[in-house]
Amino acid sequence: MNNPFSQIGELKKMRDQAMQIQRLLGAKEIEVEKHGVTIIITGDQKLKELRTNGKSDKDIMEAVNEAVKKSQEVAAKELQQMSGGLGGLLGGK
Repeated sequence: MNNPFSQIGELKKMRDQAMQIQRLLGAKEIEVEKHGVTIIITGDQKLKELRTNGKSDKDIMEAVNEAVKKSQEVAAKELQQMSGGLGGLLGGK
């Protein structure tokens, strides 16, 4: 008989690994300069700085961050539907 509780430990391990990867990505910064626009973005896709012609554009930066967040939520929802959520991993639906 398959013990569904044995899979909980594996799920926790996977969650912990995902959180560690997210922290590592959040600490990385990528800087791109093109056509007078400079963007600094973290590895976890959060816009840290946006400059156009040497001036900071905080309003644009906040709007881009909101758009990225919403796109991540849509992607997470789609992935959850594809995998059947945690119930699919634990053998129940």
